[in-house]
Amino acid sequence: MLRREFLASLAALAAAPNASWAQDEPGLPLGDAVSFNPSNVIDMARDKANRAYEPRPMIPEAWQNLTYDQYRKIWFDSRNGLWEGSDAPQRVDVFPPGLYFPQAIRTYVVEGDQARPIKFDMGVFDTTDKFPDVPIDDTLGYSGLRLRAELRQPGIHEEYAVFQGASYFRGIGTGDIYGLSARGLALKTGDPMGEEFPDFTHFWLERPATGAAQIVVHALLDSPSCTGAYRFEIMPGQPLVMEVEAEIFARATLTHVGIAPLTSMFMFDDMNTQRFDDFRPAVHDNDGLMIHNGGGEVIWRPLANPRTLQISAFGDNNPRGFGLMQRARKFSDFNDLEALYHRRPGLWVTPGEGWGRGSVALIEIPTDKEVYDNIVAYWRPSADIEAGTSRRMTYRLDWGADPAPKAAMPLRVLNTAAGGRPEGGRIFTIDFEDAPHVPKDLSKVDRLVRSSAGDVTEGIIQRNPETGGPRLAFTFMAGDAQWAEFRAQLRLDGQALSEVWLYRWTI
Repeated sequence: MLRREFLASLAALAAAPNASWAQDEPGLPLGDAVSFNPSNVIDMARDKANRAYEPRPMIPEAWQNLTYDQYRKIWFDSRNGLWEGSDAPQRVDVFPPGLYFPQAIRTYVVEGDQARPIKFDMGVFDTTDKFPDVPIDDTLGYSGLRLRAELRQPGIHEEYAVFQGASYFRGIGTGDIYGLSARGLALKTGDPMGEEFPDFTHFWLERPATGAAQIVVHALLDSPSCTGAYRFEIMPGQPLVMEVEAEIFARATLTHVGIAPLTSMFMFDDMNTQRFDDFRPAVHDNDGLMIHNGGGEVIWRPLANPRTLQISAFGDNNPRGFGLMQRARKFSDFNDLEALYHRRPGLWVTPGEGWGRGSVALIEIPTDKEVYDNIVAYWRPSADIEAGTSRRMTYRLDWGADPAPKAAMPLRVLNTAAGGRPEGGRIFTIDFEDAPHVPKDLSKVDRLVRSSAGDVTEGIIQRNPETGGPRLAFTFMAGDAQWAEFRAQLRLDGQALSEVWLYRWTI
């Protein structure tokens, strides 16, 4: 049954003035308590899906028109963090509105069966004298959340996750730095009619018990086509683990849905250095898409920065997992003292139940600047979500240096490189890791090399003295082909020795 008293309380809070003009004591100011139960978020999503979409109000234009440099002149004072000075094991910061964030979120603190709204207050921020005078009104609110915990030193609360912008959020394993993002939901990504970006509009933060390592965050998603109720149980560490429960309610029939969408950046590496005049040998947040499909096959697809938009779909039934990985882990792989790409996390998605038939989608968008995210990957179910119905799903997100599962996995691809041959064609080299079960005599290893167009040699296998593992090299003669799909794998005694390497070549 819909808890109408809860919804009415929320509506009253949303309609009431949300701004606090001054702050007498440190900390985030809280409003009056209302009753709360986690099922209320599901009720609220269901109720909103039965009504027409109503966009949130925009913040004042002066805030929207802040330049990037001006926005950097305002920041949260961590002394005002939620639960600062208490025995709670977590801290929560908030971000100011403005610039890329023209609409406010509503955030509540949950203790027991009570939820109190966090009220907007300019007093929780510090600014420089270069920050402009901007109007304060009831449309203002915070634009996002940052989570902190004692990760390595007692008394030092380090950040490990951020929720900010549409339904985007980011996490890092302890010792990593921020890189790729995840989203609550993707709709019509790469569609010629244009993408729809759902928003997380409300958050509820459960106060963690003393000594608890994890925190629970509830979120309400809203969009013209659907609503959603989300629950995140977040455990910092290496890797950072997020257990996600979600239920999507369709306002309109959803024909192109992206479940557990990931967004990243790939500009170049050993496959396309000739296109960029750069002192660095590689620039990317992640270098490959890894898939463990329902048939037990492990696939490695190196990422590309194509000259034209590329969309790939890897059909599957009940996938075991997929993710965007960063396998280049040495400073010398990037030679970048500022971006530190070798410390960017990978992100692995593990379904919590059978997801049925569908495909892992990979979208690669051309880019010539590293500031643009140009890689998207997600699970696209074959079945539509019909208008007036809902779909529930669970999954786990592991953020870290090497978050994919290791047990019984075949040899991983460490690196892929390509270049022209003087006599014509292109040579491709694939380096695999070493392992005790790799035979010393590599002549016992079978190689499988296939191409959908042109001609490929059968390839040769040699041991790479740098990695200790085998290297497979083959030559591709394109002929009249404009593009080709490659498939390569090492096999031993008829069984998979390595991951399946897939790549799309285009002129």
